[in-house]
Amino acid sequence: MLQIFHTADWHLGQSFHNYDRLYEQQQFLDWLLRQLQAHQPDALILAGDVFDTINPSAAAQKQYYRFLNDAQQARPGLQMVITAGNHDAGSRLEAPRDLLEAFRIRVVGTVPRDQKGAIDPEQLIVPITSENGDVAAYVLAVPFLRPADLPTVKGAEDPWLEGIRRLYHQATQQAAMRRNTDAPNAAIIAMGHCHFSGGEESPDSERRLIIGQAECIGSEAFPPELTYTALGHLHRAQEFDGGRIRYSGSPIPLSFSERSYSHRVLQLFIDGQELQRVETLTVPRAVPMLRLPESGSATAPELLQLLQQLDLPADVPESQQPFLELHLQEDQPNPGFRSEADQIVQSRGVRLVSIKRHYPDRSGSEAIQPSEGGLDQLAAIRPEDVFSSHWRDEFNTEPDAAVLQVLREILLEEEVQR
Repeated sequence: MLQIFHTADWHLGQSFHNYDRLYEQQQFLDWLLRQLQAHQPDALILAGDVFDTINPSAAAQKQYYRFLNDAQQARPGLQMVITAGNHDAGSRLEAPRDLLEAFRIRVVGTVPRDQKGAIDPEQLIVPITSENGDVAAYVLAVPFLRPADLPTVKGAEDPWLEGIRRLYHQATQQAAMRRNTDAPNAAIIAMGHCHFSGGEESPDSERRLIIGQAECIGSEAFPPELTYTALGHLHRAQEFDGGRIRYSGSPIPLSFSERSYSHRVLQLFIDGQELQRVETLTVPRAVPMLRLPESGSATAPELLQLLQQLDLPADVPESQQPFLELHLQEDQPNPGFRSEADQIVQSRGVRLVSIKRHYPDRSGSEAIQPSEGGLDQLAAIRPEDVFSSHWRDEFNTEPDAAVLQVLREILLEEEVQR
């Protein structure tokens, strides 16, 4: 029985409202090392967004490489397959590839090509061996795909989506040929970092890959020969197509919209070409995320009273203190509220990082204003939403399909240049 851990979206080095997450991420990595030691899986696959930015801090890189070393100590012989996500610099991630392969760690940051410049799906295939040394699975290590990474599909209605489908089918066919020749009972497992159709996203922390639903990949991209598809990008753990396609989700909440998520690593049990079962290893929450009030919003006096009632240990190091988001209901701006709230929380062992102000709109319902929480909030603003909003203001109608298609091409080209 082959056992594989599936994880994704570590986002090492994330700055959360100007606070780093090094403590929480280290707690996760330490927990994961204990799981490797306890369960002794044959392989670990990490489906993209290892880091939060293309230029991760030295501390984040140190965390990553230390984990790779410690994982080999916790589970001698562990095989690892790591792919780049849309937050990673693919070429940087795979720069030490030759060194890491000596430790049975395969990193794929970019789509490989042969000497003629054609996509070489053979180089995406990573064999996973069982304890007796036989090939038990072939992993298709597919990183986040940009337009320049894809095969050209002439006449396709959507060349980007059709190119993704074709690449997965080509890689699957190549793996099936190797299986027929060398390991007739091996499973084929695909990795991907993408937005699967019907997947639930986290609006405050996930960078939408392109406008609307145009970026969504359907199950037809993943051939039936695949035993399992391990996805990254969406931070909520979720499954599709009878459980053969899954997101493991992020190991820690990366925004307040994720505070209710159950974060996990998935433990796969595969017998031959069959997925026998998937177990959930729940990641402990190292630092709480608090919201006041728990739902809805409250007036300034009500919120200040709730802050006074907070009963938290005051001697906890700052890196371990809970994050706090306030939802303030008001009918006019109250610039002094932040100062009053800060004075109270100074002695409450909590980090006030965000205030969302709720104003009644013209229809009498609430309109939520952007939170006060630092420059990193700009990352949650989506270019396509800004464009569509300005278009509606200017022309009193929604932008038509042709205009949106041009914007898609511009945004995708911008991704290529990163």
